[in-house]
Amino acid sequence: MKRPVPVLMYHHVNPHRGDTVTVTPEVFEGQMRYLAEASYRTLTLDELLAHIDGSLELQEKAVVVTFDDGWLDNYLYAWPVLRKYGIKATIFIVTDRTEQASARPVNQLPATVPSHNGSKALIQHDNAAQVVLTWEHVSEMDASGLVEFHSHTLSHRKCHELPDDVLRHEIVDSKSIMEERVGKPSHYLCWPYGKFDYRGVGIAQNAGYRGIFTTIHGVARPGDDPFGIRRIVVKDSVSWFRTKMRVYTSALFSDLYLRLKKK
Repeated sequence: MKRPVPVLMYHHVNPHRGDTVTVTPEVFEGQMRYLAEASYRTLTLDELLAHIDGSLELQEKAVVVTFDDGWLDNYLYAWPVLRKYGIKATIFIVTDRTEQASARPVNQLPATVPSHNGSKALIQHDNAAQVVLTWEHVSEMDASGLVEFHSHTLSHRKCHELPDDVLRHEIVDSKSIMEERVGKPSHYLCWPYGKFDYRGVGIAQNAGYRGIFTTIHGVARPGDDPFGIRRIVVKDSVSWFRTKMRVYTSALFSDLYLRLKKK
């Protein structure tokens, strides 16, 4: 049986314990240390797609580390840990937010970051640079070869609710902006809120995306649909992480566990 690959979904990494979609820095480092010490291979998205289409056969345990939204705390707290342990990761960028942050950058990095709701409020009041990655941050991380960047649409709207023309702009224009700003092809898309329909998938395929990431719970296996890649929401716990990584990278136990969770 071929090994499944858990695609890990993070958002914030910061000290606000218990906040929405947040893992604390101490726990995040413990999780990444475990991956390194237990010899997990961290895949790029191209490698993940090769695993899905069967052209890459994995002998070792492997995971994919992803972050949604492009929060500044990914640079402040997660990036040093990724460098320390040589962990590959992907950050899905909301391009309008990064454009806004880059247009009015702050003079120095903040000592702390606000809560999730506080961060959203700052974006709404045109203060994105206090909580969102700028293109300068993106360029620095991208240059390392450890972190890649792809589209999370233009403005992080619920794509299944949008009319066709607006939906097309969200999907197509964000890809163009990513490629222009990063200087590399952007072949992957992540749905905001995990909300999508067949129209969005078709637009993405026509735009040249090779894979799409969802919030549907599950692991990636050879033969899966690359336009509906499942992910695992990461909890703020090292012990949970260690246990679940052993389960989700086992061909036998991951299948059994995921079946039981559906019941």
